[in-house]
Amino acid sequence: MNCALITGASKGIGRAIALQLSRDHRLHILINYSSDLPAAEETLATITAEGGSAELLKFNVENKQEVDSVISNWQQEHPDGFIRVLVNNAGIAKDTLFMWMSEKNWDDVIGISLKGMFNVTQNVIRQMLKNKTGRIINMSSVSGLKGVAGQTNYSAAKAGIIGATKSLAQEVAKMNITVNAVAPGFIDTAMLKGVDMEKYMKSIPAGRIGQPEEVAHLVSFLASEKSSYITGEVIHINGGLYS
Repeated sequence: MNCALITGASKGIGRAIALQLSRDHRLHILINYSSDLPAAEETLATITAEGGSAELLKFNVENKQEVDSVISNWQQEHPDGFIRVLVNNAGIAKDTLFMWMSEKNWDDVIGISLKGMFNVTQNVIRQMLKNKTGRIINMSSVSGLKGVAGQTNYSAAKAGIIGATKSLAQEVAKMNITVNAVAPGFIDTAMLKGVDMEKYMKSIPAGRIGQPEEVAHLVSFLASEKSSYITGEVIHINGGLYS
C-alpha cells in the first residue's frame, strides 16, 4: 500500500495537497494534524467522498518522541504500508519586528517548520532507504529567499528548509529518493488574514494572489515519476514575485 504523509494537512495548502495527491496518484493519504480535529475530519471526508483512501494521524511535528511513536506504531499496524511520499507542510507564522520578538515566538516558528521537518523526515526516510525509492517535498516560502520585515523567525525557518533540502538531496539521490522544496509567494490561506494585500499587490507581476490548488498541482508533479531527475531544487510559485 503506497501512502503519502502530509503534515499540517487539515486545511489550507496542506489540505489542497492531500486532495490532489489522492486524485492524481490514488495514494492512501495520511492526514497529519496537531489540534484542529474538525478541520482534519473535513479533509478526510472530502477524500473519501471522492472515492479516495485516507486516515488521520495526530501528532505535533515539533515533538520528536511523539512523531516517532505515532509513525512507528502506524507502520507496525500496517506492515504492507509504505510512505512513498512525504510532504513537510506544517508551519506557523508569528510575525513581529525582531527587536520585540519573544524567544517563544522564535522557538515556536523554528520548531514547527524546521525542527518538524527534521523529526518527521528522519523517521520516514528509513523506510524509503530500505525500499530504495521515495519523494520528499518540503514547503519553504518566498520569505526564505528574499526575507520579509517582521518575519525574521519565519524567514529563518524557511531558509533553513532550503539548505536542508539541498544537502539531504545529495545524500540520498543514489537511492532513487528525491528531495525538493516548493517556495510559494502569497497564497490565499488563513495565513494572509490581517495582511494588507493592497500594499503588496503591485509587486506581484501576475496581479493576483495564488490559490492552494495551484501549489498542490506542483507538489503532485514532484511526487510523480515524471519528476525523477529533479532533486535538490527550490521551485518558486509566486506569480513572478522576486526580491
